[in-house]
Amino acid sequence: MTATRILIVDDHQLAREGLKAVLDGPDIAVAAMASSGEEAVEMASLHEPDIVLMDIRLGDGIDGLEATRQIVALGLGTRVLMLTLHEMAAYVREALAAGAAGYVLKDAAIEELKAAIAQVKAGQSAVPLELVNAAMRAASLPNRDADVSRLLTDRERDVVALVAEGLTNKEIGRRLDISPATVKVHVERIIGKLGVADRTQAAVLMTQMRRDDD
Repeated sequence: MTATRILIVDDHQLAREGLKAVLDGPDIAVAAMASSGEEAVEMASLHEPDIVLMDIRLGDGIDGLEATRQIVALGLGTRVLMLTLHEMAAYVREALAAGAAGYVLKDAAIEELKAAIAQVKAGQSAVPLELVNAAMRAASLPNRDADVSRLLTDRERDVVALVAEGLTNKEIGRRLDISPATVKVHVERIIGKLGVADRTQAAVLMTQMRRDDD
């Protein structure tokens, strides 16, 4: 049986090397490793691995979620398995929306990770049931966990702050010197990341978070 070729993406060298040490073998072959989102996209395009093990937080540059979107958009048939410390429902939703085929926490046993890799390689999804249930519960209500704001980029925070002031996309565009179409894209991403129904709920949620922090 041909070994499953994987790309390991993590901004910590010890984490990358540790995963390679425990996974590299007759059934799983580490084709490449990357330390940033940009490098992950480049390595995926170059090596066309079967599976990408993708962390969410990757320091500077694009994060693992955006890297996942870009890798999926390449159309290579490569599937992405998120491997992260973060178990927030918002992250799970965002990862699946980005095209990830699975989501595994870093405290999982190595055999659980190998099983998830096998599932994803076979074309199945690999998300722990408890994370699926949490994501589904959270999807019906605004997520009030203050940490969810970390999902937003600095520009997205700027946009949602102006949405909270009641500005239109055109007005926000003038204030930030970007086009209304770009504002619309930011607003749509904000709504998806926060797991809310519309821009009003996003603005209310972020306003409430700021009040809770004061």
